[in-house]
Amino acid sequence: MIDYIKGKIVERTPTDTVLECYGIGYKILISLQTYEALNGKDETKIYIHHYLREDEELYYGFATKDERELFRLLIGVSGVGAATARMMLSSLTTDEIRNAILSEDLNKIKSIKGIGTKSAQRLILELKDKVVKGEGSESTVLFSSSSNPAVEEATTALVMLGFTKPNVSKAISAVLKETPSASLEELIKLSLKKL
Repeated sequence: MIDYIKGKIVERTPTDTVLECYGIGYKILISLQTYEALNGKDETKIYIHHYLREDEELYYGFATKDERELFRLLIGVSGVGAATARMMLSSLTTDEIRNAILSEDLNKIKSIKGIGTKSAQRLILELKDKVVKGEGSESTVLFSSSSNPAVEEATTALVMLGFTKPNVSKAISAVLKETPSASLEELIKLSLKKL
């Protein structure tokens, strides 16, 4: 898995950039926030979200880990795809998005192209508690109240298998309620049954 790419900026537009690293040019889709952060730079480090589907493979790039974590939180919401999340990050700053969710500012979220009333309500409903807990920010620590060290490893494993963090969180929480002392293997097996 690619965490970041560091290299020379070959091309830069408001929607994408080409970053050359050891002779390979990576086309990376970016938000306006990242575009502005790259202004005036010849070389940079871009944090990557690798988007892989049956028919396409894309790299979404972010100037900060914080922006990437919020992007990942946004695409975890039902009906919000990567393109919509990138549009949100181009229209508002990461702090503005978090504040709009926390204050339930429906109009601010609806002001983003492609977001209607139902989508805005769903975003607020699904993300408010997560934003309060600090998810979707660089310092995210899932299950910080849990004393079970297997939880973090199981979460990582299940996310790498392609499940979304919100679904993984629900499944692991349900398993821990039933079997609080589950080992890593048990946690993964039982969670898979619930996913």
